[in-house]
Amino acid sequence: MAKPRHLIFLFFLFLLLLLCATLQSSSASSSDHLYDVGDVVPFFVNKVGPFNNPSETYEFYDLPFCTPDPIVRKKESLGEVLNGDRLSNAKYEFKFREEKIDETLCPKKLTIDQVAILRQAISRDFYFQFYLDDLPFWGFIGKLEEDGWTPGGGGPNYYLFTHVQFDILYNGNQIIQVNAFGDPNRAVDITSDVGVDVKFTYSVIWNATKVRFENRMDRYSRASLMPVHQQIHWFSFVNSIAIILLLIGLLALLYMRHLGSDLKKYSNANEEDKEVGWKSLHGDVFRPPSNSALLFAVVGTGTQLLILLCVLLFLALIGTLYPYNRGGLLNWLVLLYALSSVFAGYTAASFYGQFAENGWEKTVSLAGILYTGPVFVAASILNIVAISYRATTGFPFGSIVVVLVLFTFLAIPLLAFGGVIGYRFRSKFQIPSGTKRHSRDTQLLAWYRRTPFLMFLGGLVPFSAIVLQLHQVYASMWGYKIYTLPSILFATFIPVIVIIALVSIGLTYIQLSVEDHEWWWRSVLCGGSTAIFMFGYCIYFYVRSNMSGFLQLSFFIGYNACLCYAFFLIFGAISFRVSFLFVRHIYDDVKRE
Repeated sequence: MAKPRHLIFLFFLFLLLLLCATLQSSSASSSDHLYDVGDVVPFFVNKVGPFNNPSETYEFYDLPFCTPDPIVRKKESLGEVLNGDRLSNAKYEFKFREEKIDETLCPKKLTIDQVAILRQAISRDFYFQFYLDDLPFWGFIGKLEEDGWTPGGGGPNYYLFTHVQFDILYNGNQIIQVNAFGDPNRAVDITSDVGVDVKFTYSVIWNATKVRFENRMDRYSRASLMPVHQQIHWFSFVNSIAIILLLIGLLALLYMRHLGSDLKKYSNANEEDKEVGWKSLHGDVFRPPSNSALLFAVVGTGTQLLILLCVLLFLALIGTLYPYNRGGLLNWLVLLYALSSVFAGYTAASFYGQFAENGWEKTVSLAGILYTGPVFVAASILNIVAISYRATTGFPFGSIVVVLVLFTFLAIPLLAFGGVIGYRFRSKFQIPSGTKRHSRDTQLLAWYRRTPFLMFLGGLVPFSAIVLQLHQVYASMWGYKIYTLPSILFATFIPVIVIIALVSIGLTYIQLSVEDHEWWWRSVLCGGSTAIFMFGYCIYFYVRSNMSGFLQLSFFIGYNACLCYAFFLIFGAISFRVSFLFVRHIYDDVKRE
């Protein structure tokens, strides 16, 4: 590999670019949210959608509500657009600490078609999302009541909420909390297929609270801090630690009783006995595998994604990323992926340069498209689906251009720069033993020693350590259980890496002990197979959920496939690196003996 000082240089370059991005995108301070009595508080309507389908969202004014003239859309960040946010102005008016009772928003004559649209939305539990002083809050547009009193049943009744009450809490001259409630006593029956005259009204109630402004986002964390949820979090962590201790014990037994004794026998044996078992592979075990350019591209991309994930977890730990930081996660995700491309190029080129003098450009190019390519194809397909449904999750043309420009003028140059640094300053790989000119043939292995079964074992053990935590993450992504414990998530991720490393060592030794020297690709597949179990669990999660419809199914499968593919590359890269170090270590010991 390349010399450590060059890796340190790239890391500090990455931190410098990250610091510049942080200063440019720093969130508003508390001084930006100070109001005097009577000051107008910024308010925006965002989107509506069915409660059970988080990816199926539409613009608020797609439903026949009171519209301002003209409708002015808020200028949004790239992350907000990618998240499906479409903020617009509204007729609602909020002045700091000025109450309003039964304020008329607008009278409206609903046509038969508009009534049908609202009826369908109510039947699917449509909710709305508003923002007041950058605080998100939600409410339902109506309610559905089953007619259980009439003999034989008369079908459901649909009621539209025409009055919304806003309860706002403040501390001094700052807003702390907002809630919205549809008044069921003023709901209008829209069950019949007739036009309806309605009058939309609202009330604004202000109340004081002692909650500090710095803690106003804590209310979104309460769902994750319930005792039952915390018990699940810590049980998952303890489960991971127990698996690690078990694996350490098994590997210690393996090393002392088998590997250690093998080394002693090797030092005291004659030449014939030395050519038995894993010791006989010293002339083939360091032979680069077929498609080595692709292999090192996998390692490079996996390293990039691992660094990206660690930085995101760090930002969550220090509070830069928090629940409902509008578009914040996607902003950082796109920016960090572009910046971390330098590590993909560096790692791929430095590994490839240890085994070949020419052709490093190919592996760097593969590292650039290995993850970006499939994600681009999946996003394009999902974008076509979203646009056909007129959903807000469809990307506007301007946002697509911004992403393409960012990757063309930032990610690709950094990828190439990392590749040049990694190749030019690579270190010479010192092979513990000479490589034979012709590769030896591998014998036919039993079914339980072949790649599919080893992948099953390599994926099942780490997956069993994260399955409880994985359920919480999926519930946060595709439901309304807000995940706000990055410390527990980070504390679980570290043991999973350790488990994958320990399992990788064990499986690599098992493979070498039966004189199978083709460990390179198998180490990647066995480590990455945990992501296959993750994807299988996401299918199980979808079946057990209340999500429905082709749009939601497409986004669920597409986004989870991209996520699990990323973890396949991350875990595969970790497994390969650990196996590589293990193989070098044991054959270095053989060389010393």
